[in-house]
Amino acid sequence: MDTLIVYDSVFGNTHEIAQAIAQVMEQRGTVRLIKADQFNAPDLEGIDLMIAGFPTHRHGMPETARAMLESMPRGALRGVGIAAFDTRYRKPAWLTGSAAGKLSRKLGKFGGKKIVSPESFFVDGREGPLGEGELERARLWAESILRQLES
Repeated sequence: MDTLIVYDSVFGNTHEIAQAIAQVMEQRGTVRLIKADQFNAPDLEGIDLMIAGFPTHRHGMPETARAMLESMPRGALRGVGIAAFDTRYRKPAWLTGSAAGKLSRKLGKFGGKKIVSPESFFVDGREGPLGEGELERARLWAESILRQLES
């Protein structure tokens, strides 16, 4: 299985989550971890799964996520599994917003098939660090993706 993980990280927290997910996904195949500002549409060629993760900004997706989506051709994810995550404050989503839900819907519009529900991982402050246990939760979330792909 060829997995592409695209992420952006301002303070390193989303990068840590992306790395934890990549470690789990490497058990089942090839994983490429790409920062969003390095993403190009040809990176999608031959992938079976795309996981995207961004910090939540102003209740939604940051500009780097929008730019990534704008660079993708129509139908680019047809037949590809998708999963989305974000990092945000540990408060209700209606209060903080969530990049993951919006990102998942947008990836679906490119033909991607949602494998698991979007997930939020929590930071303790504006710059972090990640909340206690969040890296382990990221690994468990990645394992749930693999289980869904096997069923």
